[in-house]
Amino acid sequence: MTGSDKDRANRRSAARLGVVVLAMFGFGFALVPLYDVFCQITGLNGKTGVVDARSLERGYDASRLVTVEFVGSVNSSLPWEFSPVRYKMQVHPGKVYDAAFVARNLAAQTRTGQAVPSVAPAAASRYFNKTECFCFTAQVFSAGEERQLPLQFVIDRGLPAGIRTVTLSYTFFEHGAKS
Repeated sequence: MTGSDKDRANRRSAARLGVVVLAMFGFGFALVPLYDVFCQITGLNGKTGVVDARSLERGYDASRLVTVEFVGSVNSSLPWEFSPVRYKMQVHPGKVYDAAFVARNLAAQTRTGQAVPSVAPAAASRYFNKTECFCFTAQVFSAGEERQLPLQFVIDRGLPAGIRTVTLSYTFFEHGAKS
C-alpha cells in the first residue's frame, strides 16, 4: 500500500468514525423523550403529576380509602437524616392531603440537597399528583439545621380500583454533586 492509499484509507476511517459518533449522539438525544415517557409510566425519577389545588373541583370519593405509605432515604454522599413524619395514612381519592418529612444536616457546613420522588406501584404514578412539594426546589440546610419539609398531594379519582396501597418514596441527593 502506498502513502496516498494509506492517507485515503485513514480519511475514510475517520469519516466513518465521525458518522458513528454523530449517530450515537443523535440516538442519545432522541432517547430523552422516550425516557420521559418511561418515567411517566413507571413513576421513576419523580415523574408524577403536578396539579394546582384550585383545579380540583370535582370533590372526592368518600366511599373509597387508599393507603399511602411514605419512605425517605438519603444518598450516601449526603450527610443528612431524612424521614417522613407519618409513615402511613388513609386518603380518599380526589381529596387534597398534607404530609411532611423531616430532614437534618449532619455535616459541619452548609449542604444543599434535592429530593427525587418515586411512586409504586408504577400504575399509580399517573394518578399521584403533588400540589406543593419540597422536591420542586433544592433545599439548603445550614450545619446541624433540622426542619420539616411540607408536601401536599391528591390521588386522582381515576386510580384503578385494584390499587389499594400507594408508596411515595423520596431519595435526597447532594445538589450539584458529580457522580
